[in-house]
Amino acid sequence: MAAAAAGSGAPREEEAPGGEAAATQAQAPASASGARLSRLPLARVKALVKADPDVTLAGQEAIFILARAAELFVETIAKDAYCCAQQGKRKTLQRRDLDNAIEAVDEFAFLEGTLD
Repeated sequence: MAAAAAGSGAPREEEAPGGEAAATQAQAPASASGARLSRLPLARVKALVKADPDVTLAGQEAIFILARAAELFVETIAKDAYCCAQQGKRKTLQRRDLDNAIEAVDEFAFLEGTLD
């Protein structure tokens, strides 16, 4: 049966241990659809990493991971700041929304005072 499913051209879903279909098998790889894996320019991220005097070499995989982590961080703080804007019945983010998100979320405590 596996040979029949593989030969049909349709993506095959495999059962996960919990009985759920593996959704990652049904999705096309990002490179096949032409979508970029990282939204940040990797050359710029690499330049920022190399600006640190403690860094001598930085592999492409490390640069990609740092770029992806930065994307996720910006996405998270933007969502939290947007929630603060919505509480003020606004759709436009303002600096005070970022300040409120930084104060409200413990994970952003290291950013306190950086926008001053």
